[in-house]
Amino acid sequence: MIKQHIQQLAKKYADEFIDIRHRIHANPELSYQEFETAAFVQEKLTAFGIPFEVKATTGVVGLIKGKNPGKKTVALRADMDALPISEENDVPYRSKNAGIMHACGHDVHTTCLLGAAKILNELKEEWEGTVKLIFQPGEEKNPGGASLLIKEGVLEDPKPEKIFALHVHPGLEIGKMSFRNGMVMASADEIYISIKSKGGHAAAPQYTADTILIASHLIISLQQIISRNNSPFNPSVLSITSFQGGNTTNVIPSEVKLMGTFRAMNEDWRFTAHELIKKQTIELVHAMGAEATIHIDVGYPFVLNDEALGNEARKKAAAYIGEEHVEETELRMGAEDFAYYSHQIPACFFRLGAGNKAKGISSGVHTPTFNIDERAIEIGMGMMAWLGVDTPSASPERNSTTLITEGKG
Repeated sequence: MIKQHIQQLAKKYADEFIDIRHRIHANPELSYQEFETAAFVQEKLTAFGIPFEVKATTGVVGLIKGKNPGKKTVALRADMDALPISEENDVPYRSKNAGIMHACGHDVHTTCLLGAAKILNELKEEWEGTVKLIFQPGEEKNPGGASLLIKEGVLEDPKPEKIFALHVHPGLEIGKMSFRNGMVMASADEIYISIKSKGGHAAAPQYTADTILIASHLIISLQQIISRNNSPFNPSVLSITSFQGGNTTNVIPSEVKLMGTFRAMNEDWRFTAHELIKKQTIELVHAMGAEATIHIDVGYPFVLNDEALGNEARKKAAAYIGEEHVEETELRMGAEDFAYYSHQIPACFFRLGAGNKAKGISSGVHTPTFNIDERAIEIGMGMMAWLGVDTPSASPERNSTTLITEGKG
């Protein structure tokens, strides 16, 4: 049975791909600058005998054709970019690039998709259809590499009927996966505000419009947009995350700059809130004697998991690791540019357990100590390969966990 063959190959190649993860982790690159990572992916696909093309400068799209390749196309996606974070892990494969780290696990995602590619290519006489491999740049930064790839036709020629992506989750123990149908993650928009007035001596505030004070009032008042205009049953978050103004104790600055983020799970409310944020900013600042400019950079939409596809993926996960290891993903206000794919074709974005509290592996993503139990790589590459094989919905098998070996990590 092909599932057993996938599990066997995942176990066989686990150490090889842990080493690949180390290589990628040690050489992180920021969004849209993934030149070495993309070259490495191309090198590996060439070695595996898988054809590919380059899209959106640093995106790589491979194609594996099984038997009867025109029957159906399944897309598998991984992101490749890192974050501007200085790594604090004391490991042999720690980042060599100062101030840059794979703190969100994209090195793991890329590794798992490469592993799945090798497995699927070796077994291509055992499955039907075509698998499209999407190695994507720029997940961490607007406009999102997914949107760029879609504009360049990644969902065409051939057109995938469905798409899957995994994301490592240190809050989920090794050996587990989690799924959620419907809305999974929020939309994300960036807010930029500038407040200007006549500055002056801090000892004579009567001759100024105090930009620090005005900005403080604005920050507090903006929270009322969520608490008094939005239903408490409609998840939404507005956070001001940067306050820049002044550089000494005795001068009221002539300009203060604010930055923040707005998250929502409802597109109508999302854009209604944009207008309320703009109106509140302009009118409050003007009433207090200053002028304001505001720009809201519209980012990713919410991630929408297709119900039928989610149910299919959950059943296949149960068959692969055992039903008792499959959990429900919590609703999260984080954002993911996988959302763009999910608004085009049926999509499933799921979580791969990578934590191990007993070993002290529990730091969250986007932290300088984030790491994984590397046995997750064997599970992740196998599961992605299993999802790429278009089989009828699998029957759950209990205690199907022999693939979770000690290995490295």
